Amino acid sequence: MLEKKKAAIFDLDGTLMDSMWMWRDIDIEYLGRFRISPPKDLQVEIEGMGFTETAVYFKETFALPDSVEKIKADWNQMAYEKYARQVPLKKGAYRLLEKMREKGMKLGIATSNHIDLVRAALRNNGVEEWFDCIRTACDVARGKPAPDVYLSVAELLEVAPRDCIVFEDVPMGVMAGLNAGMTVCGVADLFSRDREAQVRSQAHYFIHDYDEVLNQTYEVLR
Repeated sequence: MLEKKKAAIFDLDGTLMDSMWMWRDIDIEYLGRFRISPPKDLQVEIEGMGFTETAVYFKETFALPDSVEKIKADWNQMAYEKYARQVPLKKGAYRLLEKMREKGMKLGIATSNHIDLVRAALRNNGVEEWFDCIRTACDVARGKPAPDVYLSVAELLEVAPRDCIVFEDVPMGVMAGLNAGMTVCGVADLFSRDREAQVRSQAHYFIHDYDEVLNQTYEVLR
């Protein structure tokens, strides 16, 4: 999978970090302040959106009285403590990142999350300094499935898209990597299990954890 690849680019939530449980809880708690129950398909609807895009979606969809900036500030406050102390790397990720660095690969993050939360999570897991570039959907014109954030990371890493491998857990993210002209590995996650078949139909590879990359027991899909 990694042969001839010069860079690895990771989505954060549900891919590099086991964090999707937290966002579900935050959605329930936040909307509960306005006596609103989140619809069952909420996570699917906001998939791939940037942090600001998601706040706009919440304000418009649920007719929230707060400004977009206030919504984002509240989310940051609710999420920061969890990212800074509770959110772990997914199984095998630390060892894989170590191995990639030993091979001389460059490492990047391409995420829809807020930069402060990304850095808090990476710092808590002792890997912040390992990443050469972190870009969020708010840094580019379009969120996933558009390729913008992945192309931006590749440009900053000074690596051609064809020499990058992307790790993603949801269909919109997989599409973004493919649209960028990169090799894509799907990553299993409990909270996107209902869309796993779609991820498998799109991605080049599929893993249940990062030990499978190290042990070369990953699935080759195409």
